[in-house]
Amino acid sequence: MQNRTDPAPLSPPTVIFTPQYRRYALLLLVLVFTSSHVDRQILAILLQPIKQELLLTDTQLGFLSGVAFAIFYATLGIPMAMWADRGNRRNLITAALSVWSGMTVLCGLAANFWQLALARIGVGVGEAGSTPPSHSMIADMYPPAERSTAMSIFSLGINFGLMLGFLFGGWINQWYGWRVAFFVAGAPGLVLALIVRFTLHEPPRGYSEGITHSAQEAPGLWEVVRFMFATPSLRHIIAGATLASFVGYGVVLWIPTFLARSHGLQSGEIGTVLAFFFGVLGTIGTFMSGYLADRFGKHDLRWNVWIIVLAILISFPLSLAAYLAQSKGLALACFMIPALLGGAYLGPSFSLNQSLVTVRMRSVASAIILFIVNIIGLGLGPLTVGVLSDALEPYYGTDSLRYALLSLVFVSLWTATHYFLAGRTLRADLARMQQ
Repeated sequence: MQNRTDPAPLSPPTVIFTPQYRRYALLLLVLVFTSSHVDRQILAILLQPIKQELLLTDTQLGFLSGVAFAIFYATLGIPMAMWADRGNRRNLITAALSVWSGMTVLCGLAANFWQLALARIGVGVGEAGSTPPSHSMIADMYPPAERSTAMSIFSLGINFGLMLGFLFGGWINQWYGWRVAFFVAGAPGLVLALIVRFTLHEPPRGYSEGITHSAQEAPGLWEVVRFMFATPSLRHIIAGATLASFVGYGVVLWIPTFLARSHGLQSGEIGTVLAFFFGVLGTIGTFMSGYLADRFGKHDLRWNVWIIVLAILISFPLSLAAYLAQSKGLALACFMIPALLGGAYLGPSFSLNQSLVTVRMRSVASAIILFIVNIIGLGLGPLTVGVLSDALEPYYGTDSLRYALLSLVFVSLWTATHYFLAGRTLRADLARMQQ
């Protein structure tokens, strides 16, 4: 795909990335992404014991799980992505993985709120350097017709991370305490960093499009911002992904505490149930959304966003029922479909984000959408739920969290509206990129 801001193609690439190696590289990046989400999300299953030991409020817990991580993760992601568009993406991923794994271990040593907050900030700083270069490398290895599937497979790291974090975090906390859970979560990433450094290779820029680009200077940040927001469908995709993330992070970070408070489940039981929901069901839904988007998109590209709209509309009534149910059996049964479809937006959204910009913008474009998604979604989603829960506690007691989470369900309809609107200009925007 040649664009007006790119130079003319040169000779065909001489580096050959075989299908076997592409699968290995994608698997390795999935493992890195899984590690990031284990270390990021394990806090969710540990909120209640941390609250009890360190005597924290729900607002403080919301800060630790959201703002403390998100501000540094999202903000530093942009300069690191600019580095990735100019330098070696593999080395950046290696360094980032080492930092966040080490800081996760330090979370287990925290003696008070501020020490834990600083360690969580360190996790955010490390994770800022991973996802944008990973998106860029995948886009350079997989052509547009396969990209939603590849991005969905990469996004499975979220589900795998949630599964491992909830399952092992829940039982390790129950058996050995929350501090040991942080140690176990962080240590494997240090080994994985060595594997990445010595076995992952840097793909040529634009390799998947079959062209080689000169070593031109990548465009500046504001040029990329203007380019992205001048594209109507991409504006709506960014808005939709941001709102979907706001709902998703709010739910994921607080659903374990909701099950403990409103339904009396123990941490090991919660971890097992949510590992199945987010790890097994979520994996199926996340992969299938990308696969179906690529398959149906061959006939009509708008299926890339229509798939997301359908997933939201199906989940909406069942999410309402899950939070309003008084029995744990009914609540868990109703939550199965929302857990299955909650990640449906990930693969198509990030694939379209890469397809709607030029090859030298890919890491920064990924960082820009992640900046917005994480500042509002990860930063404000859990915090908003915590603030609402504290505000409603005088009226609803331990059920205050139930109604705080219920309010998020209505935001999902707003999300669906943006993806529907993106479909109105998507074909024209993608066609313009191919000229």
